[in-house]
Amino acid sequence: MKPALAISLTSLVVIPARLHSSRLPQKLLLAETGKPLIQHTYEAASLATGVDGVVVATDHSSIETAVQSFGGEAVMTSPQCASGTDRVAEVARSRPDVDIFINVQGDEPEISAEAIDMVRRLLEANPDVSMATLATPIRCEEKLRDPACVKAVFAESGRALYFSRSPIPHVRDGSETDFDRDPPLFFQHLGIYAYRRDFLLKLATTPPSPLEQLEKLEQLRVLEMGETILVGTIAEPSIGIDTPADYAAFVRKMGNC
Repeated sequence: MKPALAISLTSLVVIPARLHSSRLPQKLLLAETGKPLIQHTYEAASLATGVDGVVVATDHSSIETAVQSFGGEAVMTSPQCASGTDRVAEVARSRPDVDIFINVQGDEPEISAEAIDMVRRLLEANPDVSMATLATPIRCEEKLRDPACVKAVFAESGRALYFSRSPIPHVRDGSETDFDRDPPLFFQHLGIYAYRRDFLLKLATTPPSPLEQLEKLEQLRVLEMGETILVGTIAEPSIGIDTPADYAAFVRKMGNC
């Protein structure tokens, strides 16, 4: 896919923030570092240089209050939203002035400004593409075999071909242990997305697709719609906070900074 001349578009980072979490209850409000987790994510996202703002889209007043307490912007969204994408789309309906919406997970306090700016630039430079995301090389077998680590396969142009919880692509002849190969054989999909506003609103009203329901991966709905997802690559992933052990490691890291 040949990039077009980049143009400047209005962009907004939206951080979907649901209060309840099955593996780590109310994790976005945990504050053993002296700041709630959602504040770490908000501040990290605010370092992106090319975006026009950051807003938290939440389903609970306690998160809204926490965000407002550190001077951030928060909006209440319906508790009936089935996914983070639906929450971002709810914000988009009220923001016709924004061209690109960037979905950043609320539990990624170490999200890099580079990642946010990269996914935004992918859409700015490719006006025929409605959605972009990122991936990073997988360098160990444990990640490749872990169904929680979503694998991405994409063409040389960056056009996504498939996403799966299974280890793909399958290496029929040879070994899957060459994790130092360059270019890499395997890529982990990262949970950051950029959408054009009109497409985001269309996506939010499209029913879940068959492959999406099998793999529990919302991005497969986009591919089954016949749309293009453009994938950019970065060297290192941000670390999401999913479990008590994840949060304890993050607290230790912050204490050593």
